Amino acid sequence: MGAGLGTEGVGRNMRAVVQRVSEASVEVAGERVAGIGAGLLALVAVGQEDAEEDAVKLARKIVGMRIFGDAEGRMNHSLLEVGGSLAVVSQFTLLGDCRNGRRPFFGAAAAPERARPLLERVVDEARRLGCDVVTGRFQAEMRVTLVNEGPVTLLLDTRDAF
Repeated sequence: MGAGLGTEGVGRNMRAVVQRVSEASVEVAGERVAGIGAGLLALVAVGQEDAEEDAVKLARKIVGMRIFGDAEGRMNHSLLEVGGSLAVVSQFTLLGDCRNGRRPFFGAAAAPERARPLLERVVDEARRLGCDVVTGRFQAEMRVTLVNEGPVTLLLDTRDAF
């Protein structure tokens, strides 16, 4: 465990940065591997002790958030209600702890063999709920391009820390 880190909740903290977009795409080695029009881009990190219920909770939260405008411009509609798409991109660096020193500590992030199935579970649950979902390429060096609408950017954590 990194210096200065407490033990409460370490490793059980699936996180996402969710951005409302008019478009987003993912490239790997110059090849476009995914793209969406209007919808959400979710950068997702899996913690060491995260479980299937965390993946399901996160997926439901992402697709159910009321962050799209209604006729009066209020955030009253979910991704499902507006028929938008979802792009899910794995990003373990969201679990980087930057409280000590100048180099992030990634000890809370799950190993790839643990993270991949839970990330896939997020995708599967979002699809089960009715979303059109595309993904980046797990463990690849990716170039993510997006046009943030609003801008609207939200942080989600399965421990409801924020």
